[in-house]
Amino acid sequence: MRIVVDAMGSDTHPEPDVAGAILAAREFGDEIFLVGDEKQINAELGKTAIGDLPIRVIHASQVIKMTDKPSEASRVKKDSSMHVGLNLVKTGEADAFVSMGNTGGILAVAMLHTLRRIPGVKRPALGVIFPLSNNPLLIDNGANTDAKPDFLLQFALMGSLYVEHVRGLTKPRVGLISNGEEEGKGNQLIKETMPLLAESGLNFIGNIEPKEFIQGKADVGVTDGFIGNIILKTAEAVASYMKDIIREEIRANLLTMAGGLLARPAFKRVGQRLDPAEVGGAPLLGVDGVVIVGHGRSSAYAVKQAIGQARLAVQRDIVEAIRDGLGS
Repeated sequence: MRIVVDAMGSDTHPEPDVAGAILAAREFGDEIFLVGDEKQINAELGKTAIGDLPIRVIHASQVIKMTDKPSEASRVKKDSSMHVGLNLVKTGEADAFVSMGNTGGILAVAMLHTLRRIPGVKRPALGVIFPLSNNPLLIDNGANTDAKPDFLLQFALMGSLYVEHVRGLTKPRVGLISNGEEEGKGNQLIKETMPLLAESGLNFIGNIEPKEFIQGKADVGVTDGFIGNIILKTAEAVASYMKDIIREEIRANLLTMAGGLLARPAFKRVGQRLDPAEVGGAPLLGVDGVVIVGHGRSSAYAVKQAIGQARLAVQRDIVEAIRDGLGS
């Protein structure tokens, strides 16, 4: 397998991007293409003895930054690491693309300039895997801040196919994120989407509240990108806040400090289970190629895990599954 890594993606590129690619090459044995400024990439590679690891550097002279306007940057910076990397997937020279970079930039370059959409797809969507007991998928998570009922219907279909093929779940439970379980709850978008999902043939379980999604009542939670992104960022903030509060209370006195020492292994395991780095990245579903988008603050481990997500999506042929599911 050949995986492209955008070496200029993360906030502190190229250090975690390159280090994560090295970890992945060692663990998976796949060929990794590091795309970006070759001088910076080679400088990072020179810090580690990589031996004969299958890592190849491909130069790209431009970078789409987090502060860039996606539509403009995707049009002007044609030699960006995103353009070069995604074109490798488009031409069949690579099997997947992984980036911790500007999400809007990735979406614009993939949809408008390189991979394009799978025929029949109205809008691509980001599907975020939550690090919970049943690893539910939330779709969309920011690719579409405004959506229509037929968009949400396709999000549900693509999310269900991803969970079915990548995670191996038969007939994944699909829930529509709303402010209440009752059929009449929700805004106009929810009310118009619900009958479409009910008649879709998917394993639709109706409206669910965010708390029910977190509790594992659904395998796929469907929403527009605006609400989905808020849910994700709120969940991340709450998890971080709880971690700080627990640490503060444990250090409050000698008795709780002693108990904290005894419970440290359990706290460590909980932290690992809730750490977004364990997932690594989110699949961009609906574009005609495997694309995984990670967080700008990703560590080397998170980059490695995102590469793992990419190779799994390739192995399970998720693009072809969506193509077949849409009848295209």
